[in-house]
Amino acid sequence: MFMQKVIAIDGPSASGKGTVAARVAAALGRAYLDSGALYRLTALHAQQQGVEWTDEAAVAALAAELPAEFSGSRVWLAGADVSEQIRSENIGMGASAVAALPAVRAALLQRQRDFLGVAGLVADGRDMGAVVFPDAELKIFLTADARVRAERRAKQLHIPCTGIEFERILSDIEARDEADRRRAAAPLRQLPDARLLDTSHLSIDESVKQVLDWYRELSEPTA
Repeated sequence: MFMQKVIAIDGPSASGKGTVAARVAAALGRAYLDSGALYRLTALHAQQQGVEWTDEAAVAALAAELPAEFSGSRVWLAGADVSEQIRSENIGMGASAVAALPAVRAALLQRQRDFLGVAGLVADGRDMGAVVFPDAELKIFLTADARVRAERRAKQLHIPCTGIEFERILSDIEARDEADRRRAAAPLRQLPDARLLDTSHLSIDESVKQVLDWYRELSEPTA
């Protein structure tokens, strides 16, 4: 069976999959695809253009011509650096909304596949293993307890892990999890051929090591 030179890491929001995927890509000398950024960019672009996130045809048209550029860890939209802006909870909910639209997913499909080059790719998202790279050599479902993910997000935002603001972050994460699981187009789920990596009690270094260990197991020639 033909296997694509891709490590596909899927999982819920704030699970750390982006950080892990980027570190694994750097360790292996591969390109890195943050597919979630494309959906966040689409949501932000729609918002800026006054387009409702539920307007499938209009959002898909914007996604098809998305004026986005990636440079290292920075993300640009129509010439403006929006790296921090797309990480807001509001745009995260918008990304979940537009990602539920089949026409939007179709518009972004080839753009995601174009990230795969000769050196290989590490891609993270919600449907990397199921739809975008179904023949990936290694598929991983990376997750963590919702409260742990909320604590990680709060620390990123320099917010205490108690109080109203923290509870709002937790509520947003739980709501997005539910929306991602229930959507008709590419719902979030662990594939039968994906390895489960629960990072609730793992550091980033430990999580990266586990992915690299799995990759090396697959890469070792069989006797």
